[in-house]
Amino acid sequence: MGKDLLEQLEKVKSLVRAHGGPRREVYLDLENSGLAFEEALAALQEAYRIYGNPSITHRPGWRALEVILEAEVGLMDLIGVSDGEIIFTHNGTEANNLAIMGFAKASRGRRKILVSQIEHLSIKFPAERLQENGFKLVEIPVDEEGFVDLDYLAGQVDGNTLMVSVAAVNHEIGTIQDLKAIAEVVRDKSPEAVIHTDACDALGRIPLDLEKAGVDMASFSGHKAFAPKGVGALYIREGIKIDPILHGQLSSQRLWPGAEDVPAIAGFAKALEILRRSFDECRYKMRRLRDLLINGLLGNIDGVMLNGPKGDRRAPDNANMSFLYCEGEALTVELSLRGVYVSSGSACTSRTLEPSHVLLAIGRPYEIAHGSILMKVSPMHEEEDIKYALEQIPEAVSRIRSISPKVMM
Repeated sequence: MGKDLLEQLEKVKSLVRAHGGPRREVYLDLENSGLAFEEALAALQEAYRIYGNPSITHRPGWRALEVILEAEVGLMDLIGVSDGEIIFTHNGTEANNLAIMGFAKASRGRRKILVSQIEHLSIKFPAERLQENGFKLVEIPVDEEGFVDLDYLAGQVDGNTLMVSVAAVNHEIGTIQDLKAIAEVVRDKSPEAVIHTDACDALGRIPLDLEKAGVDMASFSGHKAFAPKGVGALYIREGIKIDPILHGQLSSQRLWPGAEDVPAIAGFAKALEILRRSFDECRYKMRRLRDLLINGLLGNIDGVMLNGPKGDRRAPDNANMSFLYCEGEALTVELSLRGVYVSSGSACTSRTLEPSHVLLAIGRPYEIAHGSILMKVSPMHEEEDIKYALEQIPEAVSRIRSISPKVMM
């Protein structure tokens, strides 16, 4: 065993010990790893007794396949589609890669791909990789709240356009895009172009009717929908051809080889069931807690701003705030010591200390983007959790500012 690995392990252990035991813990980093419904966790645990492989034609295999088909039916019902198929992956990143890379691999002729400037890195990076292989990549600009420029989109879509990918809800600033308006622009200019949406942050947060919106493909993540980690999904409308990007043992998932994570899919199916029966209740509760958090911070801390839109144009769970003269990574560590867990800047690049590409795209200066933290509430949170966060965050901001080289004016 390498010395570096052992040293790294000991460092992590010391960091855990240093935190001690805060009097309360409030997990608001649902961007990186979600809280799960208790019923979904119970369904996952129960499904570990379903030991069959869903590809095999015996009773245990059929029982496992039953779980997968139930999850597929539940997801299609929740997103408002009646045809096509669901491909289960292990997370949203895999689903996004399959959509972008798999559709491009199957394409014959068209070579232009359009994505918004604020897409998740699991959209942005595959698209950039395709650009290295002869495709043309166009990034659609957004305004100061993160809404795509429809006029620019209309000017870029043409007969060479293969696909357009815009997230239904932005993962960092919660912007809810008008998918129907985007689809209408694309269809008017290029009826053959395919429309994909990363809907990981939309599922369970906003009503989805992808059929009515004119969406051809959509990606989902289990842990973003209050299910256990380990499952993602890609919806593909009937008639859309995708080639696999992984190759191996055939499974019940024709585009994703290998053994399915049946317990995680069972947990996902249960979470979808809960969301279907309690959608409005969950949504209203998140919006109330979100507003309590945002308004509490804006009203009690000087030099703080909200990133992204307000009100109903923002996802009900999302609070992304920038604190002037306060480095986001330092604030994340300070809050962790106090039992409040958030992420700084872009969750996917937090360890690189680079500012969020999303915040830069909406016009935030480098230093303000660096001073941001991302928080998300869930149906499992209670008002007492938010009140504790509102008690700790101002104190943490004050402490970080007190040791910052810049002073509040």
